[in-house]
Amino acid sequence: MPRTVPRIVMKFGGTSVADLDRIRAVAEKVHKQVAAGCEVAVVVSAMSGVTNRLVGYCQSLSPLHDAKEYDAVVATGEQVTSGLLAIALQTLGLEARSWLGWQIPLRTDGAHGKARIDSIDGEALITRMRAGQVPVIAGFQGVDPDGRITTLGRGGSDTSAVALAAALQADRCDIYTDVDGIYTTDPRIVARARKLDKITYEEMLELASVGAKVLQTRSVELAMKERVRVQVLSSFSDGPAPSEDNLPGSLVVDEDEIVEKELVAGIAYSRDEAKLSVRRIPDRPGIAAAIFGPLTAANVNVDMIVQSTGADGLTNMTFTTGKTDLARAIQALEAARDVIQYGEMATDDDVVKISVVGVGMRSHAGVANTMFRTLSDRNINIQVISTSEIKVSVLIAAEYTELAVRALHTAYGLDAA
Repeated sequence: MPRTVPRIVMKFGGTSVADLDRIRAVAEKVHKQVAAGCEVAVVVSAMSGVTNRLVGYCQSLSPLHDAKEYDAVVATGEQVTSGLLAIALQTLGLEARSWLGWQIPLRTDGAHGKARIDSIDGEALITRMRAGQVPVIAGFQGVDPDGRITTLGRGGSDTSAVALAAALQADRCDIYTDVDGIYTTDPRIVARARKLDKITYEEMLELASVGAKVLQTRSVELAMKERVRVQVLSSFSDGPAPSEDNLPGSLVVDEDEIVEKELVAGIAYSRDEAKLSVRRIPDRPGIAAAIFGPLTAANVNVDMIVQSTGADGLTNMTFTTGKTDLARAIQALEAARDVIQYGEMATDDDVVKISVVGVGMRSHAGVANTMFRTLSDRNINIQVISTSEIKVSVLIAAEYTELAVRALHTAYGLDAA
């Protein structure tokens, strides 16, 4: 039967449901959306700080705790929020009911603590929504093939919401957070940063992967795959319920929905970077595999890579990894020193990665040169460079973070008027 009313998934993060007053405010927003004639499903995170406390309980009892029991514990945060919000909606006269991951069911693999979604059966939820009920769904959680509770990893409620929007064939997934949209860069650093009305899936995915914290990377990947239109907006602003004629936040959409594409959509930075250089290595076939094989075995993720070869038959390999992986990277390479035969190893965790992202780069030359020239004019040395079709990233000393971001934001014409 063809649907005649809009269907919306509304997701609220931890700061949006931090206490009972905020839960009441969320209920009012949901009520407005229902009153506007929409079928609504709500996805909630745990109340702010609750997940950290639950994780702390597990770690205090055993640093090497059972991952299945860890999931059973930390998933309770979302269960509490979903029940409380259902009660708040009922007090406003709405028919509401809480749903846990296993009740839908939202099926995942068995990777406890970082499970990936396999499938969602949305039929029961659709039936309830058509009957006028508002399902309030505990995000971040699912059920594995053995019937055990799983969790999706930090930020997993965003992924839950996008996946549910796809399963429910929703017109839009509205993700409410503590910011009013997606900006051209961090407005705490650049006062003249602009809020974007629309941004492509690819741009948002690149920005999320290089440091922007607005959306979880996996949720953007899923939105792009399933073509779910995602709106990011503030849960702390008042106003009428969002509609297609009034979208106050930033919309993440397919490139075809954006008529005029910006050369550069945004600038992101990541302070969670460490640089490791392996020097004076014999330049022979297979040396890259000899270096990165042990790192892979140690579950160390490597990002930017540069190799330089000298005239003496020796080469240097420099790469970046997350700061939390640096100790394991050093240990893995030291264990493989006899195989690699490097002369010395040097590390530096006082660095930052700055990235310029935009689909307009595909059809415009000179984007990278603008970046290099702008940094050079400020006497900022570039240590490592990496590129993709719509991204240029550089590694610089951390002390220049704010100067670099501000200068690049201006150089690409992103400053608000």
